[in-house]
Amino acid sequence: MTAICLCYEVHEPYQLRRYTVFDMGQNSIYEDDDHNCDAMLRAARLCYLPANELMLKLIRRYGKDFRVSYAISGTALDLFEQYVPEVLESFAALAQTGCVEFVAETAPHSLAFLYSRQEFDRQVQAQAARLKKLFGVKPVTFKHTECVYNNDLAAAVAELGFKAVLAEGTDQVLGWRSANYLYQPVSAPELGLLLRNTSLSTDIGLRFSDTAWPAWPLTADTFASWCHGLADSADVINIINDYHVFGLRHSRESGIFDFLEALPEALLAHNDFHFATPAMVVKQFKPVGKMDIPQFISWEDESGDLTAWLGNDMQKDAIHALYALASRVDRSGSAELRHDFDRLQTADHFRHMSTKWFSSEAPDRPSPFGSPYDAYITFMNVLADFEMRLKAVEEQQKVPAPAKAAPAKTAPVKPGPAKSRTGQSPKTQPKTAKKAPGKTQASGKKTAGGKKPVTGAKAVPAKKAEPAKKTEPNPKTAAGKKKPAAKGTATTKENKPAASPAGADQP
Repeated sequence: MTAICLCYEVHEPYQLRRYTVFDMGQNSIYEDDDHNCDAMLRAARLCYLPANELMLKLIRRYGKDFRVSYAISGTALDLFEQYVPEVLESFAALAQTGCVEFVAETAPHSLAFLYSRQEFDRQVQAQAARLKKLFGVKPVTFKHTECVYNNDLAAAVAELGFKAVLAEGTDQVLGWRSANYLYQPVSAPELGLLLRNTSLSTDIGLRFSDTAWPAWPLTADTFASWCHGLADSADVINIINDYHVFGLRHSRESGIFDFLEALPEALLAHNDFHFATPAMVVKQFKPVGKMDIPQFISWEDESGDLTAWLGNDMQKDAIHALYALASRVDRSGSAELRHDFDRLQTADHFRHMSTKWFSSEAPDRPSPFGSPYDAYITFMNVLADFEMRLKAVEEQQKVPAPAKAAPAKTAPVKPGPAKSRTGQSPKTQPKTAKKAPGKTQASGKKTAGGKKPVTGAKAVPAKKAEPAKKTEPNPKTAAGKKKPAAKGTATTKENKPAASPAGADQP
């Protein structure tokens, strides 16, 4: 039997506001809240709520015969929670049916794997944990941003414990092979590799409302017949698209919702066809071979590479400058900096700097800037302010904590003018108990010989002055009497450590 695997990317970015050099150092409000709110309300009304309602209706109609998968970014979840929580509730309702699989990706929909494995692992694990918390099931399938993939990514995904990974089935990768089978990555044989059927996916994703397309208007029966024609040469047909195709890229007036509602019945009319999720495909089918993909591929543009985000010097400069701060942000331990740093990694920021689509950008994901150059200038201004904040935190952390006072060493004392450690007259020092006649006193009185006492040294008779010698403390003290304090021993008050500098953080 042939499996139909429907998977949709659900992503919404936080767009930056026009941040100028005059804002740097004055405020750190990077995002355009008004734009983000309006965009989310519009997307919820035209796309998410009606599409999710229709998906739930189809599941109730066909039961477990209908399956669908979603790869939801962390920024999309944040925006749903902030502006349209009813959308999040609709996804939770779909999860409760047991007919939906949630696919993991990087939380900020980033390109972190290309620049920082540590960032990549942290973002994927955080997103997987969040999906499990929201929808009750741990993700076992991974899809990178816009299906970015290569051998190294497959190995990293396998190390994180995933069982399947999605990728673009480009012609330059496939050659004579078909995307309609399950494969194994050469770098991770234990992982299932599902390749997107580019032609059938773009028929719905891009060409559906194109009146110049020979197959327009596309009906569910026509599309199902194309799929049925592959029955003898396909184990699985992976149709992976942006969820924006419903209501945003293709308006309701184009007939896209009617097409979706009629599609399950048209496909299931062939007894050898059924719906499955990526996790089900990995269990149902055996890989037909290994796939070696050393270069990075994606579903963006006809070239199927990374030039959508790294095609010019502006994009490369911006993304390199961003990830150069990754280790410093991690060491800072600042939750606020971490939050902003994650948001700046969203791939959309770099796509807005692309000059490839200067006049043909996707209508459902327009750039908020007048040109790619405005997008680059804004991003670099934001990054400059962010680095200023990072430096401030680093400088604050460099203030050392006061060291503990080391115990003073006792040293022999030479005879000389009787002064205390503080330089004051012995009269100001605490008095000690009286000692036997002829012995030194700490009270400041004269000894029997008429000489002033020398602290810590044995008194010398007045009638016989001899050269000063180093002496040991007098062991012949009266019973129960205290010995005089040795020179170099600080008083209780002086032994207290100095107070910390005001406002300094302990390391």
